[in-house]
Amino acid sequence: MSVIIRKFVVLSAFVAMIGSCGSFVLADEMAPRTILAPSGKLRVGLYPGTPTSILPNAESGPRGVGYDLGRAMAERLGVAYEPVVFSKNTEVLEAVKTGKVDAAFTNASASRAKEMDFGPAYLESDLGYLVPSGSPAKALADIDVPGRRVGVTEGSSSDAALSHDLKQAEVVRIAAIGLVPELMAAGRLDAFATNKATLFEIAEKLPGSTDLPGRWGVERHAIAIPKGREQGMAFVKKFTEDAKSGGLVSAAITRAGLRAAAPAP
Repeated sequence: MSVIIRKFVVLSAFVAMIGSCGSFVLADEMAPRTILAPSGKLRVGLYPGTPTSILPNAESGPRGVGYDLGRAMAERLGVAYEPVVFSKNTEVLEAVKTGKVDAAFTNASASRAKEMDFGPAYLESDLGYLVPSGSPAKALADIDVPGRRVGVTEGSSSDAALSHDLKQAEVVRIAAIGLVPELMAAGRLDAFATNKATLFEIAEKLPGSTDLPGRWGVERHAIAIPKGREQGMAFVKKFTEDAKSGGLVSAAITRAGLRAAAPAP
């Protein structure tokens, strides 16, 4: 092989390598969008009744921390935003697990982490109890007594925790948060347990009800994505940190009217 031909072959190989590297860079830049929103739109699972997720409003439009952060995440990815509203959180979690939605904004518990992947926490919310008007329960210590019926949303983190922790009170599983005011007003629940942001929303529909002082735990909310999309986690982490440091989480909390909650450190 002549020197000229050898130089040409080497040069051609080098040019091909540069072109190949350029393709890898382009593919890497496209990876978050392709991995996290494979359909070309970001499908975010939400459920009504709590400002941590979504509060539908026909006049002013929906609001909620999960709703707002989902929209911002879609914009950051450069894809259309498709909020998918389910009747209850267990349906949202199942949709994440099966890949029917691309993301959810929910409490990142250890048990859920076995079925979906979580980014870093963006929100912390105290957990508490709501009791109806005239309740003999005045403190957290008054909850775990014989005959006390404590409601939890079926399949929730509160369900898992209190089913284990409450030794004397009866844990009553409720299908959806929206049923709580009716059940409590009818005397079928003596207390309801969840994050305080949601308790305050329920209290507005149940005159005379009281959020007991103190907390029995803390929820840490994070972005959940289906298993198998681990390559998109770097984007999720960066988006979460930017949302906290840039004030997006704080703004979403304010717009949703969230109480007893704050951006995660």
